[in-house]
Amino acid sequence: MSTLKGILFNQAATDAINGLIETLQTKYTKKKGRRFNSANITYEISRPHLNGNSLEFEISSKIPQDEIKDDDEMKNYFLEIKNKVNSEKDKPVSIEMENIVWDSKKDSEKERDYVKLLYSYPLDDLFNDKKVQDEYETVRNDPKEENLPQSTGAMTIAGGIVLKQVRETIYNFGLNHINQLMEANKTIRAQLKK
Repeated sequence: MSTLKGILFNQAATDAINGLIETLQTKYTKKKGRRFNSANITYEISRPHLNGNSLEFEISSKIPQDEIKDDDEMKNYFLEIKNKVNSEKDKPVSIEMENIVWDSKKDSEKERDYVKLLYSYPLDDLFNDKKVQDEYETVRNDPKEENLPQSTGAMTIAGGIVLKQVRETIYNFGLNHINQLMEANKTIRAQLKK
């Protein structure tokens, strides 16, 4: 059963990821749902969810099959992506290649391969006690409307500050991870064309 902390953190993370998706869909080509397209590769960010005392979300990208000759090259492309994202400071807890067969019009199937990265963060790593205390002191000393955090579900100013930090942290983690995956795809595609 979820705790109140988990429920509130999950809602703050959902707000952050939804905001990130809106930003990316505006910057790049918008696709259906939670997806966007950049340089002919579709990316998707899942809804965050609680898993025990951690918050998780997935980021995926389509493998550009039209640029890949055969299954061996497909596996190599995936391994290159895996090596690149595993070399980052903040590694995913899981990296998988997923094959999806999709029947859009009931008369033709489209087969697509995706790289799927799962990220997981302990709830207590999503905010900083010292920063919460500093911001709380600022608000307490100057309680103007613009200084007060706007956080649904927070019963106190400190709670609102914590949820604001959770939103900012998840947004920044998500943006960083999607940029890393986009850069990995760009680098590996350039190598394929040589």
